[in-house]
Amino acid sequence: HRRFDYRPKTDPYCQARYTFCPTGSAIPVMKEEDVIEVYRLQAPVWEFKYGDLLGHLKIMHDAVGFRSSLTGKNYTMEWYELFQLGNCTFPHLRPGMDAPFWCNQGAACFYEGIDDAHWKENGTLVLVTTISGAMFNEMAQWVKYDNETGIYYETWTVQASPDKQSVVWFDSYECSKFILRTYQKLADLGAVFKKIQTNYTSIILFSGEPIYLGNETSIFGPLGNKTLAAAIRDFYNPFKPHQTVREFFVDLLKIIDRVILNRQFYLFYNLEYWFLPMKFPYLKIIYEEVPLPVGSKASFGV
Repeated sequence: HRRFDYRPKTDPYCQARYTFCPTGSAIPVMKEEDVIEVYRLQAPVWEFKYGDLLGHLKIMHDAVGFRSSLTGKNYTMEWYELFQLGNCTFPHLRPGMDAPFWCNQGAACFYEGIDDAHWKENGTLVLVTTISGAMFNEMAQWVKYDNETGIYYETWTVQASPDKQSVVWFDSYECSKFILRTYQKLADLGAVFKKIQTNYTSIILFSGEPIYLGNETSIFGPLGNKTLAAAIRDFYNPFKPHQTVREFFVDLLKIIDRVILNRQFYLFYNLEYWFLPMKFPYLKIIYEEVPLPVGSKASFGV
């Protein structure tokens, strides 16, 4: 996933249904000698049933919690879409504009408190490691860098087949990937993680080798490819970006329908368009184990 030099200003056209990070605060500086517990937080986005086509899915949202031993304060940190999931996955087709218009950014949100009931009743709230205040402060610096340079949300993972060793053409960039990057950063700083099973949701498209099509200017600009531009607009036409999670999944079913019927998918990734020659089983939503990381430094004793 490409890193960018800065985060672009959001266009006023992009309106969120729910305010992004409404109670967010700056990440505090911890006392270096503090002992901070780190919690894995996970809860279902929405229990979704649709006949036999998708079965009962575990679409989960991930976050990380911290508790300071010195102050007793709890904190939650997560990464999610600025304008909700539909906007990160589907563009707006605006009148008078040739190119699809994307309202797509994701960012980290940090706030005081852990909503114990939310995570415990529906999902997971479990201690995964303990770190020092000094390590927490280093992690906070990394979060700032990660947030300023990794700006676009990417819903889809694209790979060649369901095999574990399959080629991954494009990797997703969403809430769980941020949590995994955070854990890896803590491991690199010396955190030692407990041996517990940790699973994550992925939405995977299966495709032959992707074909590069160009960027917005080369396809939709004055010297662009009119036929290709029309095909991309037509592909995205059924989808409505401003939507609830429920509407997003209805659109997901429309996409499955198109993908299976036509074996084609147009992917917008890092500001470029790609054609995916889709193949069986086309799309899968999986909930699979990703182990907690092993660090590269000597362990930190608590």
